[in-house]
Amino acid sequence: MDSALTSIKFNVAYIKLCTKTEGPYKRCCIWFQGCNINCRGCCNNDLQPLVPNHIVTLKELIDIVKEAKDKFDIEGITLSGGEPSLQTGLKFFNNEIHKLGLGIIMFSGKNKQLLDKELVESVDLLIDGPFIEEQLDDKRVLLGSKNKRLSFITDRYKKEENYFNNPIAIEEVTAEDYIFINGD
Repeated sequence: MDSALTSIKFNVAYIKLCTKTEGPYKRCCIWFQGCNINCRGCCNNDLQPLVPNHIVTLKELIDIVKEAKDKFDIEGITLSGGEPSLQTGLKFFNNEIHKLGLGIIMFSGKNKQLLDKELVESVDLLIDGPFIEEQLDDKRVLLGSKNKRLSFITDRYKKEENYFNNPIAIEEVTAEDYIFINGD
């Protein structure tokens, strides 16, 4: 595993060390760069191009999450994008995050049955399915379209299922020289 810490690399677009709008509890959210699904009307259109953004090693990404845990007492992480499943080595990262006692929510535009089984088993909650603009979901927070499914892989977030039926949440985020709105 030692060589994997520096040989496995991730293409990261943004990281928010602490957010309350990307799932229940305080979370660190990681948005990955690159998506090969390219849903029309995607809310993260700038994350679709399959181009290098911020390339970080497995060790660097783990250290960032440790920093979020130490500074903000986060309960877990949320993996978004882009398409997280395109990140080779993500299951290794997830296993290390679980060793820290943190939960993992992962968004994917792919349906669960098309994802690597080990990757799916490395998360606690999978929110899967492509965004379908014609099926816009304005009743459930974070999910985007009505076809999106909540798959509770472990029981960790099962009791929080109603979180996704809450009113829409918005959080202002500042990053360098721009502001973007985080949440639905």
